[in-house]
Amino acid sequence: MTQLDMTPGAQIPRTDVGPQTAATQALSSAAYRDGSFRELAAKLGATLKDGRFALFEPSVGEAFSRAVIDRTLPAKRLPLVPSHGTDARMVVEHCLAAQELRNARDRQLSLVTLVCGLLFLPGTLVWLAAFQVRAVAKKKLAPLKEKKVLSAKERRLSAEQSFFSTLALLVAFGIAALFAIRPPIGGPWSLYVRLMMVAPVVGWFIAKRICLRSTIDLRSRWGGLLDGGVVAATVPKAVPRDDLDRKAADLRASLERLTAEQETNIHHYAGKKGLLGTGMRWVTVEMNEDLRPAAGHADFRTFHRWDLAKKIAERLGGVAASELPGGTMPHVSVQHWVVQDLPEGADEIGRPGTPEMDGYRMRDFGIQQIANRQTIGTDTDANVAAQLVLHNGQVVATVIVKITILGSNLRVSAYGHALGPLNGLFTAKPKPKEVKIPKTGKFWEEKTVILPLVDDDEVVRQAIRAPFMKIPGLLVWLGGALVLPEPFCLRQAWTDPTWARRAMSDSVLYTAQPLFNAVQATTIEFLADHDVDVERFTNRSNISRSENQGVRPFKADVYDAG
Repeated sequence: MTQLDMTPGAQIPRTDVGPQTAATQALSSAAYRDGSFRELAAKLGATLKDGRFALFEPSVGEAFSRAVIDRTLPAKRLPLVPSHGTDARMVVEHCLAAQELRNARDRQLSLVTLVCGLLFLPGTLVWLAAFQVRAVAKKKLAPLKEKKVLSAKERRLSAEQSFFSTLALLVAFGIAALFAIRPPIGGPWSLYVRLMMVAPVVGWFIAKRICLRSTIDLRSRWGGLLDGGVVAATVPKAVPRDDLDRKAADLRASLERLTAEQETNIHHYAGKKGLLGTGMRWVTVEMNEDLRPAAGHADFRTFHRWDLAKKIAERLGGVAASELPGGTMPHVSVQHWVVQDLPEGADEIGRPGTPEMDGYRMRDFGIQQIANRQTIGTDTDANVAAQLVLHNGQVVATVIVKITILGSNLRVSAYGHALGPLNGLFTAKPKPKEVKIPKTGKFWEEKTVILPLVDDDEVVRQAIRAPFMKIPGLLVWLGGALVLPEPFCLRQAWTDPTWARRAMSDSVLYTAQPLFNAVQATTIEFLADHDVDVERFTNRSNISRSENQGVRPFKADVYDAG
């Protein structure tokens, strides 16, 4: 893994994030995307906050970047769920880079809007009213675009909205022509009346060139990320110019805080949502028997849960090795996690503020204390986690090992969790905008017409939003925003089910079995070393392995118990 970072000094973008490249770059590409932010609701099922004017609505990239930046970088924000299999900092840096590119474009558009729009405000308002009608019509027709067959009522609605959209522009053109040919007033003001309807059109032509150049740049970065190219996320604002540059220092500190939080070992279980950040539980493998001394021993040697947990963690760390050519498993990351229980509907997570914490991580002795005490009846437990990042980060497979001792009964449970691939919206590459229309003279045949990359409505939308780039709160109020789900995990918020893809499903199923076997084998060896009769445990392990020959994923956290 190559990660270039020279701190302090010139910022050199990181070019590789190891086995999680695909997921990281797919999420990063969303910052550069165009299209209406209504797609986020239609394709992701995301929650959107509606604005007051359809003309001010953000694009997909604008809404995504603003939502992620506002959620991850403020000094006073809610804790984040770690994004396994993803470099969250790189995604946020791409959001900052995309925002800076749009700000550079908006500075140029603001000048055009000021000269050609604000100075000729009466005419500008007429044109804006026409495009607002078109924006409202487009918003109403957006749900119909996903349908292949429309009902009679839907066809009538489509025709009505198209008519009103065209009529609004014709009215604006008529007023412009009337005022240009015969202004309603005479004298020196007649020249202003003539220009007030024409100047916004001139500004539109200038703005279109700016918008087109920006869109081509953003789409090239979007496509470059998905093609696996090296697209640098340069964030000059995070590099302090001197010791007094507090704004850059604060931004840099926020990014470092984000990186540190992703390495936390405090995790949260939220009912049917599963272990936050790792997905829902899909299988449970148990080995549960009473502890009895082995033959020839009056009693077995006592041990703590932490002793067995350490032994299991050591074995899982070496399970990837194979004596057979090509048999080596993908890298298995093994850690000791503290898991806290949350209600399924909780909208916030928390982490302890005790002396056992070192930043966002609990020190080993703190985890050991939790592991060695009785946790039945509490909301906190210590587990061993073995995690594999598969399919370039598109799948994260996790096995959680929980050890429970009640009286003389030992239960070793292994739970499989799976985090599926990102939604297809994030892996869709930029395509030319096109539409199919009937051929002239052969109406029963269709032809494909390539549409302009930036249409008239998009130019007006970008130009009217540009002057407010320094007031993001007002833009949200005017045009709306993306509402992120809480507790927020950058990776888990946009996933599709793992089990809808054959190769990914097999990867999760197959990689889990060696981990389950290693847990049970290590437990038996550990008990034998402590003079425990392992016959029953061995039988239980053999039965478990037999059952797992045909294991199928199921909703392990759904109990039909009333």
